[in-house]
Amino acid sequence: MSAQKFRFSIDRGGTFTDVYAEVPGEPGFRVLKLLSVDPARYADAPTEGIRRILREVTGKPMEGKVESDQIEWIRMGTTVATNALLERKGARTLLVTTKGFKDLLKIGNQARPNIFDLEIKKPELLYEEVVEINERVRIMNAKNTPNFEHTLKERDNVVKGVTSEWLEIIKAPDAAEVAASLQRCYDRGFRSVAVVLLHSYAFRDHEALVGQIAKDIGFEQVSLSSELMPMVRAVPRGHTVSVDAYLTPLITQYVSGFLSGFDENISRVNVSFMMSDGGLSPVGDFSGYKAILSGPAGGVVGYAMTTYNKQTRQPVIGFDMGGPSTDVSRFGGSYEHVFDTQIAGVTIQAPQLDVNTVAAGGGSRLFFRSGLFVVGPESSGAHPGPVCYRKGGYLSITDANLCLGRVLPEHFPKIFGPKENEPLDAASTRAALEALTSEINAYLTSTNAAQRQMSVEEVAYGFVKVANEAMCRPIRSLTQAKGYDTSAHVLACFGGAGGQHACAIARSLGMRTIFVHRFAGILSAYGLGLADLVAEAQEPAALEYGAASFAHINESVARLCADTRSRLIVQGFTEEALSTEAYLNLRYEGTDTSIMTLHPRVADADATSDSAAVGPDVCRVDASTDFAAAFVAQYRREYGFVLEGRPNIVDDIRVRC
Repeated sequence: MSAQKFRFSIDRGGTFTDVYAEVPGEPGFRVLKLLSVDPARYADAPTEGIRRILREVTGKPMEGKVESDQIEWIRMGTTVATNALLERKGARTLLVTTKGFKDLLKIGNQARPNIFDLEIKKPELLYEEVVEINERVRIMNAKNTPNFEHTLKERDNVVKGVTSEWLEIIKAPDAAEVAASLQRCYDRGFRSVAVVLLHSYAFRDHEALVGQIAKDIGFEQVSLSSELMPMVRAVPRGHTVSVDAYLTPLITQYVSGFLSGFDENISRVNVSFMMSDGGLSPVGDFSGYKAILSGPAGGVVGYAMTTYNKQTRQPVIGFDMGGPSTDVSRFGGSYEHVFDTQIAGVTIQAPQLDVNTVAAGGGSRLFFRSGLFVVGPESSGAHPGPVCYRKGGYLSITDANLCLGRVLPEHFPKIFGPKENEPLDAASTRAALEALTSEINAYLTSTNAAQRQMSVEEVAYGFVKVANEAMCRPIRSLTQAKGYDTSAHVLACFGGAGGQHACAIARSLGMRTIFVHRFAGILSAYGLGLADLVAEAQEPAALEYGAASFAHINESVARLCADTRSRLIVQGFTEEALSTEAYLNLRYEGTDTSIMTLHPRVADADATSDSAAVGPDVCRVDASTDFAAAFVAQYRREYGFVLEGRPNIVDDIRVRC
């Protein structure tokens, strides 16, 4: 670290914003925790956190814009995108798609999460209007085209796509018609457009034309599915590009607002944001679809880098209990990514850490309904917060733990009250729980006069047990549902409320070891400081895995490696500092369930070596590289069977550097 520069890692959560700062000239660090929303005192919590630490260390007043000449870098994780998606507060978005497929995303994939629900409420669509483009391409092969070889020679409207498949251009888009349609929407106030055309993952020209026309007209945000995530399946690809167009303007606005709180020297500071896949993105490349899990990703990196032991290889469950929710994840030597996730009713096709979230956290509100103890999903948030926050808030899990003595006011930050210098209000919490206990006892008496009355502590503990069971469910989904033994894992406990529940969670799941990090209360922020800057590239394929396809795979891997590595070298990294991972997205022929499989040699290097650098030469595919065996092992563990004799199909080739 530069001897004269500060480094800030900031996690802006739903309730608290945590700041971890490395201070020049000091052997240790500075930690600050403040409410994420406190409009009476500051406009932006991360900016205020940096201001307070700089003021404390330098002695300067730091009024107005924050001086940034003493800052080396700022890394931040934020829930801004997640909250906007949940609350449907993104930009007005226009969807552009192939003619005849206007309702494609509205129809979706016919999934019914609750098949017995008599009152089905479909999630609100992200786009406001649809423009249909009169264009069409189709994939040609010997199965769907008579005299296939002869047809290829005779027709001049046949091209080879990115996947090396042949495509027939049935109808090319008319540029004038496209421009007229987009101009009408622009004149009506649309400034964000999402483009998803059929088969654009393999043939990108039509989307590129539409995108260029939209930019020429003046659309401020143009998202193309062929650029964001060129994978087969139009529905998740369409949802992903819609999310990006919907959220990116909001992300851009937030980032601009954050940077505007600093002086002109902020342009020289390395500012980066945590992406959903656990890697850092330069501020200029941070966009909507990358930001969905920006908040919890820092915690995953934090416990993975500090808890997992490469000698014992004992896998770890991350248990991050925050305010509005609890995030759980698994690390067994490499980050576990998923590519089809559903968040707020929207299927997103993009690499994201496999994080399961349940609406049970320290801020989850407590209710007694029809004789049942109910925890959440409503959250008291940071403002007004739980009753004990001295803001006239709601009874929450934090209040229950305070009543039970699991939260000690003398060890909790004294940031409450009119002057932000008072401890938690235990008396108000007790009074509110006594009122709820009276209501519960009245109900019990009305149903059975001989029913024993409950004490305040029993009521508080009842709510805690309900929350604990809710938090056990996603852990079982990450382990037992995928063929892992839950009891064989270490429980890495962090988050502001994690320590209050870790023992009960471990006991319920049969886990014998709990790891409580020294930075448990701010591990998501600490993890940002340990995270790597990441560049990813991916392209579709349509290959049968085997010796005949090795040359094509190696050519693609080499090209993607060169692309990702060059993007990082431009940002100041040396070749020796870069580590490369190659993946093949494999499935059995005749099925649509694919598994992103890490290169076996890279997996072995990651699991056994402390060295960070894995060169692109390790990522070559040859006869000694048993991708098929790695795929079959993952498939058997997750599904309990394999399909003997079926060829393996490569759908995508991916490189992460």
